[in-house]
This record gives sequence, structure tokens and C-alpha cells, in this order.
Amino acid sequence: MFTLAHLSDVHIGPLPKAESWRDYIGKRTLGKISWHRRRRFLHDPAIASAMIADIKAHAPDHVALTGDLINIALKQEFVAAAQWLKSFGAPDWITLVPGNHDAYRPFPWTEGAGLWGAYMTGDIKLPGPRAAPGAEEVFPFVRQRRNIALIGLSSAVPQSLFRAGGRLGADQLKQLGPILQDLRQRGFYRVVLIHHPPLPGLTPRRRALDDDQQLKQILEEQGADLVLYGHNHRHGRTVLPTRFGAAHIMGAPSATSPGHGTYDAAAWYLYKIRRVDGAWSASVTIRGWDGQTGAFVAHSSFTL
Repeated sequence: MFTLAHLSDVHIGPLPKAESWRDYIGKRTLGKISWHRRRRFLHDPAIASAMIADIKAHAPDHVALTGDLINIALKQEFVAAAQWLKSFGAPDWITLVPGNHDAYRPFPWTEGAGLWGAYMTGDIKLPGPRAAPGAEEVFPFVRQRRNIALIGLSSAVPQSLFRAGGRLGADQLKQLGPILQDLRQRGFYRVVLIHHPPLPGLTPRRRALDDDQQLKQILEEQGADLVLYGHNHRHGRTVLPTRFGAAHIMGAPSATSPGHGTYDAAAWYLYKIRRVDGAWSASVTIRGWDGQTGAFVAHSSFTL
């Protein structure tokens, strides 16, 4: 059995002070206003701390984190998130993919999300040619943990003022199909990690993946066992029929949400993955935030 924890959308706060007023030119101005007027009440860092403690108490074999560590992509946020990741766990224990808030504004890779690069580094040989590592060439990457393959995709691209969508782009989509095929032929349980919902209709268009229809077609053609995402700050569970069986599409709410208003309370998912008589199965336990007790408790369990 292999155990995998999934959490998403940490939105580490509070918002740090910028180095210069120039940091707030453009979209960051709206982001700062939104944080102080609304978003800071939707994200409680103490809940994330309690979640980390709960995850560590269950000692999963690996952790998947599907993006939005930060809020408006200030330089100080990237540094703080790197420190937060280090306190959470080692890069070989946690696999990360970025979200749209991690690319809120264009930012140099080496000074931004590249600070988290050790958590987004593959360790398995992939089919086809690979470019030298860089901001765009990092994705997709694949990590092998026993007979589990974690496929990391980045949908994090800067967006216009009132959009929160994402895009994989032609290069990632071109590589993904052969990767999924290769891993299936080699007998791996394939877990795809992406921040945005991977299928059309799972979120409004202004918040959606631009190329979700193309991603859906690749998943239908090559299959995947599990696709984990965040972004919606709500629980999500969808089954996509593919040529090679069902692909289970699972979304987690924000790791810092107290559950006020329209969003679900913070929760993380524990997957117990087994191969029995040649067939894969995964049992799932959802551990959600209980505001009354100030702790995470088991909410529901089911089998995929």
C-alpha cells in the first residue's frame, strides 16, 4: 500500500510589505485591496499549521500540493513560501505544482517560483527529447515513488485584471500524451497534479483552464488513474471515462479556509493506493477542519 496526502491553496498570509510602490503597479493593486477587504478573512494561517500537524501525524508516504502557496506574487511572498515549505517537509516527500496566484504577475523564475524548484523536480526518465531546465521547461515532470508516478503540470500563467484562469500550452500538452502512455505501459499508477480543474464545466470560464478541452481529450485517449487539483476552494469529485478505465478527478478546498461564506472549510485527502490481483484501487479519507474543536477530523471515507 502507498499512502498519498493531497492539500491545496494555502494562500500564505499575512500579505508582506512590498519593497517599493512600483510593486503595486497593475494587477497587484487590485490584489492588495482584495486581500485587505475580503481575502484575509477567508484564509487563516493557523488552520494550515493544524493541517500540517494532522498530515504528519498520519505519516503518509508522500504529499501532493496543488498550488497557490501565495497571493499576489511579491518577492517577499516567494521567500516566505520557500521557508514554509522547508518547515513542512523535505522536497523528496512533497511534490508541488504552482497555481495562478503563484504567477499573479510576471516574475523572474530564479527569484520567484524557482525558489521552490526542489519540490518540482522529476526523477524518472521521460520519453522524447527534453530541454534544459528553466521556467517553462520544468513541466511536465514525473516523480516515481515505488509503483506510483506523480505527473506535475503547470497551469500557472499571468492573467488579465479580472481573470483567474490558467493554461498548459502546446508544449506541455504535446509531451503529456506520450508520458501517460509510457507510464501506463510500464505499469505505474498515474497521478496527475494540476492547479486548475482539468475538465470543462468544473469552474466558470474566467477561472478555467484555457485548454481544458485539449487536456480532457488527452486523458480520454491515454487514461490516468487519479487527477488532483485545487483552485475552486471546494471539494470536487468527477469520474472521466477513458480508453483505459475511469480517471478519478478530485479537488480539494483551500488549506486555510475556516469555511465561512461560499467556500468549503479546509480539508485534506488521504489516499491509500493498492494493487490487488492485477487491479488498482484507492480508498479515500477526507479529513476536514472542525471550527468548534479547532482540529481536523475524519469527515467521510469511500473507495475509488
